Amino acid sequence: MAKIVVIGAGLGGLAAAIHLAASGREVLILEALPEVGGKVGTMEVDGVRFDTGPSVLTLPSVFDDLLQLAGTRLVEELELLRPDPFVRYLIGDDAPLDFCHSVEETLDNVGRCLGSQSKDELASFMKYSKQIWDIAAPPFVFGAAPSISRVLSFGPSYWAKLPKIDATRTMWAAITRQVSDPRLRAILARFATYNGSDVRQAPATLNCIAHVEISLGGYGVKGGVEAVIQTMYRVAQNLGVEIRTSSPVEHIDLKRKEVRGVVLSGGEHISCDKLVVNADVSHLLGQLVEKPIRGIPPITTPSMSGWTAVFAAQANKTRAAHTVVLADPYIREFEDIFDKGVPPSSPTAYLCDQGLAHDREGWGDRYPVFLMGNTPAEPLEGGTEERWQQLRERLHQRTLNAGALLPTDKLVWERSPTDLARIFPGTQGAIYGAASHGMLSSFRRPANSISSVKGLFLASGSAHPGGGMPLAVLSGQAAAKAILDW
Repeated sequence: MAKIVVIGAGLGGLAAAIHLAASGREVLILEALPEVGGKVGTMEVDGVRFDTGPSVLTLPSVFDDLLQLAGTRLVEELELLRPDPFVRYLIGDDAPLDFCHSVEETLDNVGRCLGSQSKDELASFMKYSKQIWDIAAPPFVFGAAPSISRVLSFGPSYWAKLPKIDATRTMWAAITRQVSDPRLRAILARFATYNGSDVRQAPATLNCIAHVEISLGGYGVKGGVEAVIQTMYRVAQNLGVEIRTSSPVEHIDLKRKEVRGVVLSGGEHISCDKLVVNADVSHLLGQLVEKPIRGIPPITTPSMSGWTAVFAAQANKTRAAHTVVLADPYIREFEDIFDKGVPPSSPTAYLCDQGLAHDREGWGDRYPVFLMGNTPAEPLEGGTEERWQQLRERLHQRTLNAGALLPTDKLVWERSPTDLARIFPGTQGAIYGAASHGMLSSFRRPANSISSVKGLFLASGSAHPGGGMPLAVLSGQAAAKAILDW
């Protein structure tokens, strides 16, 4: 049985490799970077390690299902944490608004801070969000990539439910119709950024993200999100997966629309007839193949990027495990990023206190606090460092004004979209591939099996079912299932 090659050791690549190896297949992963993890990155400064990418674990059952294939369980490999409050929203001079792991407690907090009408509206919105998830998730998230023929195969009983996933409105139209307070609207609109999209253009179906985080729950991981990657790395190795880091693939060897192997940057040719690409679709189309591939549309509107940093910060009662300092009016952030193509003039700041969220160790009495601001992707003609420096100053000042950071907190690491674009070639620094805009956006996302090229499979946040940690794992498993069924 021929060896299966996986390009990339991010979440999707590791998930595909684990699934395939657990099924008895021989797998080789080729990773361009010195360490595994992809965009789930880690850095070390003065002996302290911290996460530089995702900071919340949702849908832990997805990871548990994968690990069970390898003969272990999530509870045996990782310790999940549930700090309360989970997210603290700081909005102007208003009192902090805490979202907790108990939905009832969150609703009570909304009632105290925003009034009884907002409490009732959020309760109603959460029922609406759950309904979307319950209808859309089984076939469209956990199933194969959607297509018109596949939807038709579901039959009349399912077709009757389709209007309830609210695909014909935008997220913003649905939010403003159901929620009156601009502060609560802003909190719910922020979920569009979870896959880097414009709330004014993303389909209202994506309002199900509110249900995933608020109702199903977000988790910390003891030791940081890095522990998730290290667990998957260890499990893959125990299954016999060969993982070669610092091994960038220069191009894919295709002959008569069939995969024949890959060529590394040093010239080494590795033969294979089944290839999983755990890289952004933009990198695949821009660098790894010479010609367009039928069935993989080029990215027209890239998702958001982000300016990110880590501070060595003192304990601070203003911060929760996750803190969001919301700009007012929040909608201007989307206008700046998607209409003008510039960093927000009044950015919203997201902070993750990795000591509180993940029980990360720090520098004595200081702990790593991750700071992020949304930005447009890097322009094709190249950005300027000046625009990122200006954003850094705006974000830093906003967190200082809110008390989320103190003047004595020290910046120890930062990364601009320009840096991100350099690390992940072809992406322009976009974190999630294409933005999910329009009611048919899920149908335009590349499938995990490419029918026009024999032996080519995709497993990444820019392929089905989309971006985010659990979805990247599902993408890897979908690619593996397609290979096993091939």
